[in-house]
Amino acid sequence: MREKDIIDSDDYDMLALEDGLGLESTAVIVPTQNMEPLAPDTPIYRLRLLYSHETFLAVYPEEALDPKSMVLVPTRYGRDLAQVIGAISRTSPQQNLEVIRIERRATQEDMEKSDTNKIHEKEAFAICKEKITVHKLEMKLVSVHYLLEDPKILFFFTAESRVDFRELVKDLVSIFKTRIELRQIGVRDESRELGGLGVCGRGYCCHAVSDKLKPVSIKMAKDQNLSLNSMKISGPCGRLLCCLAYEHCFYHEQRRLIPPEGCKITYDGTVWKVLEVNVVMGKAKLVAEDGRQIQLSTTAFERVEGRWRILSGTT
Repeated sequence: MREKDIIDSDDYDMLALEDGLGLESTAVIVPTQNMEPLAPDTPIYRLRLLYSHETFLAVYPEEALDPKSMVLVPTRYGRDLAQVIGAISRTSPQQNLEVIRIERRATQEDMEKSDTNKIHEKEAFAICKEKITVHKLEMKLVSVHYLLEDPKILFFFTAESRVDFRELVKDLVSIFKTRIELRQIGVRDESRELGGLGVCGRGYCCHAVSDKLKPVSIKMAKDQNLSLNSMKISGPCGRLLCCLAYEHCFYHEQRRLIPPEGCKITYDGTVWKVLEVNVVMGKAKLVAEDGRQIQLSTTAFERVEGRWRILSGTT
């Protein structure tokens, strides 16, 4: 997932903040279903799996669904409960969307069983942690989830490398007498699932804003003139802040309109050098050979045949 950009030698110690290959990808929980094309007026709902905080789209033609209502849906691991966030708006009737079909509304019995499962999940969590210690495995248990309609328990964990947990699975099967599935997730998936408060004082972006984990690179921090201090540009998960990716497109487009730092421009018989670029304000500070300094806006520059120049009458 890491961008394949050429980096300076001083940046190698920052690579640990970027997303690793393989384990940092978000697992798409909902399987693809073969469905007939949807009618333009068919309401499409966004649902959330509460145990992983992942979202997906679904339809339920039978009746309208209210936000926060619970429904039963098929997932990759089995049939389970999901919460309705709300209906979405489609920009085009022909818009290609991946959706699944909701089986039915959740009943009172479903909710009672879900509450009982939550108690069992706490007990299973404690047992699994104890067994991990016994087997001396280098892994961190993140959460446990009982599927509602299938005899299966999911154990989610993080680890720095692949873990041979076959003996652990045997122990868990002997204790719980049901199907056991261990899933290794990334640290960003862990933050999305558990939630918390970021350095900004708001909920984690991956938990409260969007569950789609986009790759974030050091280059994004550089483009935004941020200090390459790991304490300032990384989140509690130990990876680069998700919000760096939100504004990257803005900075990328704006920098195309302003000459980069260090660029030399000849104007009115004098050579000017770009000292500093403020992308947010759309301004650049330049210094002349004689020591004069000026600050110009984005509109004062133009690029002709690959070379930057200052428009006449600007200064």
